[in-house]
Amino acid sequence: MVRRRVKRKAPRRSRAVSALNVLESYMYANIMTQSFAGTSVLGLFTSGSDIRAPLASYGGDATFVNADSTVSLTEIISQPDLALQALSANAMANWKYAVGATMVTGISFRLGKKLLRRPISNINRNIMKPLGVGIKL
Repeated sequence: MVRRRVKRKAPRRSRAVSALNVLESYMYANIMTQSFAGTSVLGLFTSGSDIRAPLASYGGDATFVNADSTVSLTEIISQPDLALQALSANAMANWKYAVGATMVTGISFRLGKKLLRRPISNINRNIMKPLGVGIKL
């Protein structure tokens, strides 16, 4: 009689949230909102609306007036055409910063995780896992 093969259980994947990955994602989001919206992630959602079309007597080439060069979610919803013009103006002015900061952030997190691999795993194994908080470094 042929022996049955015992099916091995698939290894369980950890459901813990990595605090370092959350921090890295927040830094990427902050770089993008600083570069394109001119404000932080929190400011994008909480700041008010001050973007407007120029006065009829204005003869310049600007198609919008934005005193502080920031764009908020309120402005994107209420006046999307003016907000997109402001976003594109900010993007053209700050794209080099966004590329550089994104590259530096990625390299520094990758290098930092490699250098601190042993202390991070020690903290996760000896502190976070026994506490069962669902967060790891």
